[in-house]
Amino acid sequence: MVDINKLKKLREETGVSFSLCRKALEEADNDLEAAKKLINQWGVEKAKNKAEKTTSQGAIFSYIHHNRKIGSMLELLCETDFVAKNPDFLHLGTELAMQVASIPAANVEELLSQEYIRDSEKKVSDLLQEAILKFGENIKISRFVRWELGTI
Repeated sequence: MVDINKLKKLREETGVSFSLCRKALEEADNDLEAAKKLINQWGVEKAKNKAEKTTSQGAIFSYIHHNRKIGSMLELLCETDFVAKNPDFLHLGTELAMQVASIPAANVEELLSQEYIRDSEKKVSDLLQEAILKFGENIKISRFVRWELGTI
């Protein structure tokens, strides 16, 4: 039997559906950390399956640092307009734009391999995998740009 408090905590921490959280806790014998690892593993598998899906929807996000000397823009794509308007998708885009402004990257692959600025245990690619698992759609960063005052 699944511990309801652990189910709530897992749902809160991962943002994935209750049914998926329940499945992970059942398979992990109510071990919260093991359940998180299962969810991450499932996210990687789902991301691989979704990688070929067309991403023609999405949004453009921007971030200006508080000192007004660094800024960024990022294009985040998904499969449907429904997901593109979801508040969690919009939050993800804003977080990624802040990541771009915070740590320079030469290309998308380099950005994806960076340590996430808000959680050193995650990479940027982990954020995308979590979103793919949560929304059930292919989500990808198509392009970005970072500006720093006085540089070309």
